Amino acid sequence: PESESCGSMRELEEARRIPPMKTPALIAAALCVLPLAGALAQPCGSDHAPRPAALFERFVSADCAACWSEPRTPAPGPSALVVDWIVPTPSGDDAPLSAAATPDALARLQDVGRAAPAGTDVHTAPLIAAPGRLRVAMGPAVNDYVGAVIRFTPPPTARPPLRFWLVLVEQLPAGAEGSPVARHVVRNAWHGEWPGGALADLRPMRIPDGARVERLGLAGWVQDAAGRTLAAAQAPCAATPSSTPAR
Repeated sequence: PESESCGSMRELEEARRIPPMKTPALIAAALCVLPLAGALAQPCGSDHAPRPAALFERFVSADCAACWSEPRTPAPGPSALVVDWIVPTPSGDDAPLSAAATPDALARLQDVGRAAPAGTDVHTAPLIAAPGRLRVAMGPAVNDYVGAVIRFTPPPTARPPLRFWLVLVEQLPAGAEGSPVARHVVRNAWHGEWPGGALADLRPMRIPDGARVERLGLAGWVQDAAGRTLAAAQAPCAATPSSTPAR
């Protein structure tokens, strides 16, 4: 039967046929189908999560420790998909928030046409009225990886080429680690462009050092050539560590 969290058996068979020394796709397939027992296998997906009405992204400079704990931190309503990016700076590892900074934040800023902020910047995007069907899912954590799946069927009005973002987030409730608002901090990202039509892919995503595996979730969105957000989805669950937890 088809897995509701890690892709169809056809997708997994295709991943297995790729020479393992050529691509990490086999790792992702293994993460989804490992016969872990009981609480050790708790994959999750966006199937039963509410569809977000908008995408709300906060970009925080890694140099701005005060921005993290700012009481007036911008926050949306409950229907938005929230993503927090920690933007690296020339200070490198000396920046106070450098442990969670990712170069993907710079790529995302370029994607939305914004400069790296000195403090906090916010980008919002409503979903179009007739969105496409997007599904994201994540397998259990095994060693330093989770298997991530994205599937998307675009609406007829989508203007190709299409662009997707799939982000592994560390979910922090309000009050955690000094933040006055709940955070969904991007710890890894996978993004790309394709000429249109349906998308279905399965990839491994590395869990970076310092991330707490029990807090991990997955989110994704798709844009068209006009910059419209066609769909967004989130798997707001926590990955369950395997017997060899990520370090």
